[in-house]
Amino acid sequence: MTEAQTATPPAHRPVRQLLAASVGNAVEWYDWYAYTFLATYLAAEVFPTSADNSLVPLLSTFAVFAVGFFMRPVGGLLMGAVADRHGRRAALTVTILLMGGSSLLVGLTPTYAAAGVLAPVILVAARLLQGLSVGGEFAASTTFLVESAGPGRRGLFSSFQYVSTTIGQLLASGIATLLVDTLSERSMNGWGWRVPFLLGALLSLVGFWIRRGAEETRGPEQFRGPRPGLFEALRRHPRESLLIAGITAGGTLAYYTWTSYLPTYAELDAGVDKSDALLAGTVSLAFFALLQPLGGLLSDRYGRRPLLLFFGLGFALLCVPLLHALRDSFTVLLLVQCAGMVLLTGFTSVSAAVNAEVFPPRVRAAGIGFPYSLTVALFGGTAPYVGTLFKELGHSGLFPWYVAALCLLSSVVYLRLPETAHGELRR
Repeated sequence: MTEAQTATPPAHRPVRQLLAASVGNAVEWYDWYAYTFLATYLAAEVFPTSADNSLVPLLSTFAVFAVGFFMRPVGGLLMGAVADRHGRRAALTVTILLMGGSSLLVGLTPTYAAAGVLAPVILVAARLLQGLSVGGEFAASTTFLVESAGPGRRGLFSSFQYVSTTIGQLLASGIATLLVDTLSERSMNGWGWRVPFLLGALLSLVGFWIRRGAEETRGPEQFRGPRPGLFEALRRHPRESLLIAGITAGGTLAYYTWTSYLPTYAELDAGVDKSDALLAGTVSLAFFALLQPLGGLLSDRYGRRPLLLFFGLGFALLCVPLLHALRDSFTVLLLVQCAGMVLLTGFTSVSAAVNAEVFPPRVRAAGIGFPYSLTVALFGGTAPYVGTLFKELGHSGLFPWYVAALCLLSSVVYLRLPETAHGELRR
């Protein structure tokens, strides 16, 4: 972190910048999360069913979910390099086209009954492309958002990373809930599960059109200078890379547990009805989106570290009792989800700002993209699989302790994190 600061100003039209980043990001994450909310239908149609154990197809589906995450570090590195070499806007347009194509591929995936082993192969290929896209999306959009912010507003702008992510989740969850409530089980298994993915492919074209009009935030000095090497961020900034991993580990596990896996966890461990679980997830996500700008504003005033500690220590202490409180009740599930969302906001509302403030502009996107996405793959992407595996092994009660332990470890990193909220962003 020794590069000289240049005089590149923030974007002239910050509201339009927010729109360009947020709409595209929402579409990206809608496509990504549609898979999670429809996992049980994909399991039934794309994977062979075991006569001995009905959890085997679901485990296979979550394994593919995790495989997609392991392409995210590659996407973070490659698309981050595109953003650092050719501009943030160029990377953002590439990622949304990749996501649209992969969503179309999921929607057209044949069933196992029709195509045999080719069906899961196609699904894996589509999920790999989605992982590549999402890994690059976070790297480019995080950098783009924070560099677009005016003085004292980086936290607020960074919070829109998860506002738009949550809107994408809400669309995926809401459409899944609508389909489950209005279609018969036979129709859902036959063709209904394909509808959200085909819609996502169309929405990606809308996001691409909006992003083409965005203002570039990479400074002219960076365009004139020599292009950074693919692994320059890791080679020249190993401490910062490890710091990103430590900041992210507990947050990503808690995030994917609460926003993606909890409906399935509630079905498997508490006997909650599938439609009730999806509806509770939808309502809590709307609540979560409203909290993000508040968290960003608080971090601009009081700093990033207090919010991160609120999240990390809060989850370390309360994750186990919250998950153990679940029972066959829509109200209890909703209260548990909303309580977790309040704690989670301490991480999600500031993570984009913290990540961008760690790295210099020359390698900012790639520097964020690879360690962040690798950590998400290791801990966030495996959360549904690990939770389901604990259930399969008869030890489902251990999963909340796993989440709490990792959040406690990240809290140690937060305690030692230098405060970056009130300094100038290096441009």
